Amino acid sequence: MPVCVFLTSQRTVGGKMSEAASAKRKEKCENCTKQCNKKNDGVVATAEEQHEANGEASGDSQPLLSACLSCDGCVSEEESLKIGQQNLEELNRILALNKKCDAAEHKVLVVSLCPQSLPFFAVKFDLDIAEATRKLCGFLKSLGVQYVFDTTVAAGFSILESQREFVQRYRRRHHDSQALPMFTSSCPGWIRYAERVLGNLVTPHICTARSPQQIMGCLVKDYISQQQKLSAEKVFHVVLAPCFDKKLEAVREEFYSSLLDSRYVDCVLTSAEVYDMMERREVSVAELDSVPLDHVLGEVGDTAPVRYEGRTSEGFLEHVFKHAAKELFGLDVTEVTYKTLRNRDFQEVTLERDGETLLQFAAVYGFRNIQTLVQRIRKGRVPYQLVEVLSCPGGCLSGRGQAGGDAAGRPDKALVQQMEDAYISLPVALPEVNPALHTLYQEWLEGQDSAQAGAKLRTQYRDLSHAPTPHMQW
Repeated sequence: MPVCVFLTSQRTVGGKMSEAASAKRKEKCENCTKQCNKKNDGVVATAEEQHEANGEASGDSQPLLSACLSCDGCVSEEESLKIGQQNLEELNRILALNKKCDAAEHKVLVVSLCPQSLPFFAVKFDLDIAEATRKLCGFLKSLGVQYVFDTTVAAGFSILESQREFVQRYRRRHHDSQALPMFTSSCPGWIRYAERVLGNLVTPHICTARSPQQIMGCLVKDYISQQQKLSAEKVFHVVLAPCFDKKLEAVREEFYSSLLDSRYVDCVLTSAEVYDMMERREVSVAELDSVPLDHVLGEVGDTAPVRYEGRTSEGFLEHVFKHAAKELFGLDVTEVTYKTLRNRDFQEVTLERDGETLLQFAAVYGFRNIQTLVQRIRKGRVPYQLVEVLSCPGGCLSGRGQAGGDAAGRPDKALVQQMEDAYISLPVALPEVNPALHTLYQEWLEGQDSAQAGAKLRTQYRDLSHAPTPHMQW
């Protein structure tokens, strides 16, 4: 039985999964694969599923596949092995080695925090996000972590590159049938589903901007390592994320640098895994030192967390929408108004002038809504120029690595609401005016249009829908 991605957090005993955990995983996988028999049709088959697709309650039905779009679904044995190494035991192993070996042999530990993980700790610590982040940073450094960054700068790169690509695609839309619509590329569950199930129907339309995690990995192992006069292999880079699928993203082939002989992200831990570590160690938040985040440029001073515009994720839709309105039509959009369609996770925004629709974007979150989108794609009925796609209903804050609720996989709604309230309290930043980004474009990437920028900030997605997968048991 293959290993479902969203179950990779199951605890192991002596390196092996416990019988109870194994049985639970087997039951989930079998249930998952039964549903996936219908995946090639791209339809929601049952009446209960249809109710859920319309945002209606469906009695006792189980919300299958809502946590993760890796429903091709499960992963290969090789991927499973690599993902299985991304856990607290691996982090503890590195920490223990550092204590035993000579200082010259130490690994330099770097942790990058996703902004969507910070509200989780704010709620758990009963603090505002700024202070919760400093406390979390204090805990990590007490373990032996040398640097703690957030991924906001990396997300800024991803947004700016997405903006540029959308404008380019829009301008060639009349002679390139695959230019539009453009689909966002930051969600690894969606990317895996697109590559392995939808294939060429979707992959040419996926934005080539790397995700914030991928870009942060490049920053740490390439730029920051050089600044600190470290070889990439001496750096152990951990990303703290709200989503289990980020573990799968970390082991993608293109996320390994043969030049540096190093993976850009060595380990992904979810918010809940780190909080569980704190509970096991009986950490008192009140007694933790309040330590500011480190700055990617090495500057001294408190680096307060910020967020980008948007709902509860990175805000790609809003940033691209405003940029395109200005760049393509000379219109300044100060506020983006969402129109709810099927449910709160299927919304659209429209730019109009003199009764003419100039742009129409959509935010599509959750597997059920994505299935609806796929149906429309197959029928050629997608009116949107850009679609922000995320596999988790509610967006990244609802990632099962921090919002997991009951045994059926439903998120803890009260926790999610608290996290949303905390997240929107953060000050809003604009990547276009971030001086760190402008500095890095010049110092690290040799300019915005350079070959270096293309290599570090862009990637390609492939049609893997016909790739042999002998481990799958459809």
